[in-house]
Amino acid sequence: WRETTEGHWTGVMGGRVWTLTQTDDTLWYHVYKNQDRQVEESDRKRRAGVPLQMENKPERRFKGALKKEEEEPVAVTLVQDTEEEEEMLRDYFQLNVKLGDLYKEWGAADPHFKHIADIFTGVRMLRQDPTECLFSLICTSNNNISRIQGMVERLCQALGAPLCQLDQTSYYNFPSLSALADNSVEACLRDLGFGYRARFLQQSAKQILDTHGLQWLEGLRSVPYLQARDALRTLPGVGTKVADCVCLMSLDKAEAVPIDTHVWQIAKRDYNYASGSGQKSITDKLHRDIGDFFRKLWGPYAGWAQSV
Repeated sequence: WRETTEGHWTGVMGGRVWTLTQTDDTLWYHVYKNQDRQVEESDRKRRAGVPLQMENKPERRFKGALKKEEEEPVAVTLVQDTEEEEEMLRDYFQLNVKLGDLYKEWGAADPHFKHIADIFTGVRMLRQDPTECLFSLICTSNNNISRIQGMVERLCQALGAPLCQLDQTSYYNFPSLSALADNSVEACLRDLGFGYRARFLQQSAKQILDTHGLQWLEGLRSVPYLQARDALRTLPGVGTKVADCVCLMSLDKAEAVPIDTHVWQIAKRDYNYASGSGQKSITDKLHRDIGDFFRKLWGPYAGWAQSV
């Protein structure tokens, strides 16, 4: 997702290009159909979510979505028949989760959380596509955010299907498992600057297809957290932290708490966490112990709390 005009974010979700903007109690959105090969800036801004002079444009008004978290976000006002798109947004933002109630629970259990909760309001975990989430996260190994973003964009440009072009920017779908598993992919991605990650990407996709099949990743949503995490760890380039991130961000494992050295330092600094204090690196046992510490503190949505 990128901020294309002030307060308007454009990106790809579910094989479609969206622009989203939020007012106090409304999420406005527009979906660009794939045949819209060129959309001018002035037209896009008018259609992208400004609730004025709608002129029968394909504007979608998504009422009560992200504001007033103490109420269940169910009231929806539609300008067009957009049930499928509405459901895609509800699923993506997990609007069935009562975030306001969770903030209260976390604040009651954790004085430190209560102190910062008013600063970081409304932090909601996205429910991402498992393939996109996994292969984007494989790119994160020993990397920074700007380089990761560039890699994911180049991955989509090289192997994904083109969707549409807006203001000279082309948008592509995330590559399919079949496209990622092709034998030519490693060399292609090395040429694009992926380094050793190129092999991990291609080999993981090939292993999934050869050993498990197309539906395997999505099927991990229905198995217990530790089983899903251990299954992911069998893939090339997937360690415990990446597996936990995939579990939390795309496989419905809200109890998954990704642990790295930063989280470990926070546990020691803000929560007087003492276990493993003599160690220099995070072992599997320490990873599990820190995760269990936060799961006991925050409960079944511990991964959501940690993201705040």
